[in-house]
Amino acid sequence: MISREKNQSSLYIALVLFFVCFISARADAICKGSIHNPITEVCWHCMFPFKIAGVTIVGSPTDTPDAPDPTKMPICICPISVPPFFRIGISISFWEPARFIEVVKDAYCFPSIGVGFSSPKHGFLNGGSEDAGDQQEMPSTFYQAHYAIYPVWTLLELFMDSVCLEHSGFDIAYLTELDPTWNDDLMAVMIYPETLLFGNMPAQLSCTADSVGSNGKHPISQLFWCMGSSGSTYPMSGHVNDDKLVQSSLSAASRLVYKMGRFGALCDTGVDICKCTPTPIWVKRNYRFSLAKPITGHQCVPVGRSELIWGAGKNPPLPSGGDAPDNFMYILFRKRACCVF
Repeated sequence: MISREKNQSSLYIALVLFFVCFISARADAICKGSIHNPITEVCWHCMFPFKIAGVTIVGSPTDTPDAPDPTKMPICICPISVPPFFRIGISISFWEPARFIEVVKDAYCFPSIGVGFSSPKHGFLNGGSEDAGDQQEMPSTFYQAHYAIYPVWTLLELFMDSVCLEHSGFDIAYLTELDPTWNDDLMAVMIYPETLLFGNMPAQLSCTADSVGSNGKHPISQLFWCMGSSGSTYPMSGHVNDDKLVQSSLSAASRLVYKMGRFGALCDTGVDICKCTPTPIWVKRNYRFSLAKPITGHQCVPVGRSELIWGAGKNPPLPSGGDAPDNFMYILFRKRACCVF
């Protein structure tokens, strides 16, 4: 327990020092909050179901069914680079808390450490919601987002002997404040020209089926340009055509997951039982979210699920427990299927 607390303290000290050095020598209290607690602010039942050799040891949460396993066989065979060039093992699957995503209206606000920093330059967009009016066709919301490598079990020194876990440390992998394509829709279309293929009525109408799937069992991965009730995956920027802040925050978090896959900075651990597979076109059913801040949720939320099911009371108008409203932190769970030998 002492080692775990020491490890957690070291993590947060490193976080603070990183942001102070990288962003600004002066920190302004633009988004006060509490430091993330990985024990109490992670929805631990979202790691289930847990299966060994095709047998369910612990069942799925009632609110979110499991995604299909890449194999139904209890015995698995994986290639290796040395003779006999294969290994035999037992298949297991579960959901791994491996990343977190911060979705914030205040640029350079970090809910995970409960502090925000002044941007070193002017020109970085803050977020917020705008209602539809005479000058716009529909309501819109803009968020900045941060993507972090966050192998919770490794950081807490749990299950360290398992070959199926990611043995890496904490790292901030991506800040949208530094990405022009996230802040400008037109530039996003130029970098991702396939946006033009899905900006039409037939493509958007097909998202109705994905919305039904995400609010029922799981989203339809073949409709990769859809995010269920969260709208369209494109354009890959921080602008979302919705003025509901909780739903919009899930949209921005989901869009960032897809964007990281397009970068080649994300691989899917639920596609192949033998390896982590790069997925420039995401398999949506292999990801689920749980809300950590400003209110810790205990629901497992698939991509595109409507906030009417899970979002009630998740963004109070006044700070709750020291965490400012409108700045969200999501724990990203990914489907993990592997061959244990």
